[in-house]
Amino acid sequence: MKLSAFFTMFLFIIYSNAAKSQESNDFRIASPTVRYKLIGTYDLTRLNNILTKEIPAEIGEKVNYTSPKNSVKLYSVEYTSIVPEQNNRPTIASGLIAIPQTGSKVMPMVSYQHGTVFGKQEVPSFPEESFETRLMIAQFAGQGYIVIGTDYFGMGTSKEKDSYMVLRSQVQASYDMYEASKVILANEGILPGDLFITGWSQGAVITMGFLEKLEASGVKVKAAGTAAAQCDGYIMTNGFLNFPRKIDAPWVTTMFILTAFAYEEYYQIPGLAQGLFTADQYEISKRLYLKDTTVKFQEIPTNLHKLIRPEYFNSLYYKQSAYGRLISELHPYQWVIKTPLHMYYGDIDESLSIGLARMPFEFQKAIGNNLVEVFSAGSDANHRITYGRAVPKWKTWFDSMLIK
Repeated sequence: MKLSAFFTMFLFIIYSNAAKSQESNDFRIASPTVRYKLIGTYDLTRLNNILTKEIPAEIGEKVNYTSPKNSVKLYSVEYTSIVPEQNNRPTIASGLIAIPQTGSKVMPMVSYQHGTVFGKQEVPSFPEESFETRLMIAQFAGQGYIVIGTDYFGMGTSKEKDSYMVLRSQVQASYDMYEASKVILANEGILPGDLFITGWSQGAVITMGFLEKLEASGVKVKAAGTAAAQCDGYIMTNGFLNFPRKIDAPWVTTMFILTAFAYEEYYQIPGLAQGLFTADQYEISKRLYLKDTTVKFQEIPTNLHKLIRPEYFNSLYYKQSAYGRLISELHPYQWVIKTPLHMYYGDIDESLSIGLARMPFEFQKAIGNNLVEVFSAGSDANHRITYGRAVPKWKTWFDSMLIK
């Protein structure tokens, strides 16, 4: 049986079963490969509360956001996708679509790619557990933008293992979520207008890869925005290993943990993580990756020299290692970007240096491309504050570009 035929049969079986259980689990079947379920509504009171109380509590300061104008219906989404690193193996992913209650049948759409999280449900389809998603809903969907976001493979309701920084898979999940959203909107009698994409931290990296795929697929993106984008894996990890800063976050070690195990899983390289981590830290690191909820963060080493074997601090050895080669392939900015892009960074961001944050801009500038602009979120902007301040900047800029 050809792969395409197998894939079609696979989808048919899954969604036929889903349709049978539709009445009991409240899912609506939008197509043979997409289903969605209403999970709640944010009214104006809740949206205002998010912007004035919840977000300041999360990022550590109040930001001047635009007040919401309309309520928003929230839908969790499940859709079919493929794992590119494993010969396009079929899978099912999850995400969120937030539809503004404006009465309009045509609305702009923004796809948000979320940052690093450790809990399986700290993702868009569980917005009550994702402050960054709630901010996008309150600031954008509360102002008439459709907001979509994927959970990535291994997160949300996905049965896969975490695909952390496995870029092709994360981009594929984002692209297929975009396609699924169009099907859902058609089912709801809504037409998406201009498309914008944004992302923070890990999500900013994915946004860059997603933008490249959208452009290559002929999908018009009106504009893109990122915050705290760590777009070069080799530069990022070498900085932590060989040139640590006093402000480096204690959770930097978890970035190595999640990438190593994800690469081992998705690229199918047995022993990759075990070869990178010290013997006494391997098991606790594996439990963290596998979302073992009994793991306490106090158990995770914050010193890279306790986590990673000594030989990896030799830059030549590191680059030639299996992990070093894979992380060196993470550089989604080395193409000619055709979409206007605004990138924000914080001067005291504890998870990336200013030089790393500016790298995509400098690369595009070096080849003569002026479509990418970079902005400091402030001399006092750390990782979360950078995101909190970038969101209203994106919103003002996107508003100015909407089709009138």
